[in-house]
Amino acid sequence: MGGGYRSTPPPVSRGTATLFDLSLSENPFPPLPSVVAAVWDTLASANRYPEFLPERLQRLIAERLGVLPDDVVVGAGATGVAMQILRTLGGGEIVSSTPTFDGYPIMAEMTGRPLVSVPLDPAGQQDLVALRRAVHRRTALVVLCRPHNPTGTVLDAAAVRAFLAAIPRRVPVLLDEAYVEFLDPADRLDPRDLLRRHPNLLVLRTFSKAYGLAGLRIGYCVGRGELIARVRAQQLPFGIPAAATAAVRACYAADEELRARVGHIQRERETLRAALCASGIVAPPSRANFLYLPGPGVATALRQAGIKAKPYPDGSARITVGDPTAGLAVRSALAGLRG
Repeated sequence: MGGGYRSTPPPVSRGTATLFDLSLSENPFPPLPSVVAAVWDTLASANRYPEFLPERLQRLIAERLGVLPDDVVVGAGATGVAMQILRTLGGGEIVSSTPTFDGYPIMAEMTGRPLVSVPLDPAGQQDLVALRRAVHRRTALVVLCRPHNPTGTVLDAAAVRAFLAAIPRRVPVLLDEAYVEFLDPADRLDPRDLLRRHPNLLVLRTFSKAYGLAGLRIGYCVGRGELIARVRAQQLPFGIPAAATAAVRACYAADEELRARVGHIQRERETLRAALCASGIVAPPSRANFLYLPGPGVATALRQAGIKAKPYPDGSARITVGDPTAGLAVRSALAGLRG
């Protein structure tokens, strides 16, 4: 599959050597050799500025998705594009589930916007009824994640369509699909169909997760009309390096290899989840490259074993999956926790 797991020197945290860093839902594989070669070739021209605005990358992604280039905005990872989106909004609140991707509370604070947090339902799903009730005249943006971060749960496609139809068109909706490549094709939503019906929708994606390019910071969103034009107006000149276009082109040419890597991560996820559930750690079924392990005590047990996870206030934790050695360490760390 074009390379093994990465190996990094173990950092030190609170006096305990961190043996595995599973906190950022990274891909355990390094970039494919073909992707590395494509990026390396761009370095010979590193003395030259990239495009003033990233038209080539925009066209490349648009062709892949079957949309117009003007429907695509690219940026520094999905987080960078999300910040561009927030900067286009007038005053008002952001409505999101909680817990959610850490970036949304951080960006809300950075842009001076109140964040209205709606708790997940008992199954770890985003509560669409409660989210709709939270929308009012002061709402500037609604955020949905599919799959959800940090639980990995997936909203039913019909429920998402009904939710979008119920949101006033004056309120933009951000559909965060950072982990969409881990979904079975039959479970994916067609962004073209959604955007035809909902001009207030923005679909956000990234090359950081399934494609394993977190360090290159390549993200994009797809939208229509005046809304996506406002987001594009926030594009940073010379902000996307030539290496990003080369890497994306090489990734698109390596579909089969990348699907094999995604399949490996999915199988490791299910193996680890089954073992943890058998030991009493009942993780929700995940459709991403991580598992959400409900607390209390999980985050502490992992930390004490030298495993860095994303902790939550109730003692729960989210862990990246895909590395079988790390999975065995997680099982050992949590053995007997629910016994």
